[in-house]
Amino acid sequence: MTDSIMSKAATMEIPINSNGDTGTLAEDDSLEQATKLQWSLAEKVGGSRGSRDLQQVMVSGPNLNETSIVSGGYGGTTEGPGMHHSSSSSSSSMAGEEATRGVAVEKLESVKKWSLNTYKCTKQMISERFGRGSRTVDLELEAQIEVLRDTKRKYENVLRLARALTTHFYNMVQTQHALGDTFADLSQKSPELRDEFGYNAETQKLLCKNGETLLGAINFFVSSINTLVNKTMEDSLMTIKMFENARLEFDAYRSDLEELGLGPRDAVAIARIEAAQAQYQIHKDKYERLRSDVTIKLKFLEENKVKVMHKQLLLFHNAISAYFAGNQQQLEQTLQQFSIKLKPPGADKPSWLEEQ
Repeated sequence: MTDSIMSKAATMEIPINSNGDTGTLAEDDSLEQATKLQWSLAEKVGGSRGSRDLQQVMVSGPNLNETSIVSGGYGGTTEGPGMHHSSSSSSSSMAGEEATRGVAVEKLESVKKWSLNTYKCTKQMISERFGRGSRTVDLELEAQIEVLRDTKRKYENVLRLARALTTHFYNMVQTQHALGDTFADLSQKSPELRDEFGYNAETQKLLCKNGETLLGAINFFVSSINTLVNKTMEDSLMTIKMFENARLEFDAYRSDLEELGLGPRDAVAIARIEAAQAQYQIHKDKYERLRSDVTIKLKFLEENKVKVMHKQLLLFHNAISAYFAGNQQQLEQTLQQFSIKLKPPGADKPSWLEEQ
């Protein structure tokens, strides 16, 4: 009887459809009413023991009010960790694509500006070469630049000849050194000519020593001329090259602005003229700044050239004169005067470890 009453009550309170789904009653109300009915029937039928058994079943069973549906269940709507990861990956991918697109646009704009500038400068260069275009001329500055280029060519010739002198003189000193060793050896093995071979051996050794001293002075001379020509002068010529490029750009944009000024004055033309005016002013400022830099560098280069060459020519003259006059003391004093330190014999030769 109790089982029939329980079954009937449960059937009345929680209707089941043909597919096994719950009816249209609200979940909380149905559960609350079923629970109250079950407790009431348990008290009437089973007494205290039935009450305890039913309470144990209700406590040990699942809490339907707090049941959660995991991701992938029927009708589940909560998001699992994988969905958050997918969303963040998608955002990172979109950000990467935006950054790549921005870099591509920037490079495209850079290429576009470079192409336009190259076209204008090429057009200006051709116009100047065929005498159809005008160019900005600074007669005084261009004369100084031409003097510098001519001076550099002449100093390069001095440097080439000084290096050749160093090579030939070095070979002569090495020959004197070998000849002195040979005379010394023959002096020991030829008793009848010991004194004669001995005198010549001492003479060649003295000439070799003085020759090494003169080589130190010539090498210092060559090093200083090389620095002046290939570093100091070359640095000024690099600035001059930048100045000449800026002059060409300035004249190209100046000619462009002049051509636009001769055309119609509608809205589109005025906008183009304003843009050309802005570009003209930018390249004019660049041209004037580089012209000032070239003027300053040429001034300091001339002062430095006079100072360096005065010292080096005095050194070269005194060292050569002392050597060929056989004045060993004056030759050594010349090196001390210019603070030249000779390398000890064999300093240029690599050690036996480096030769392995």
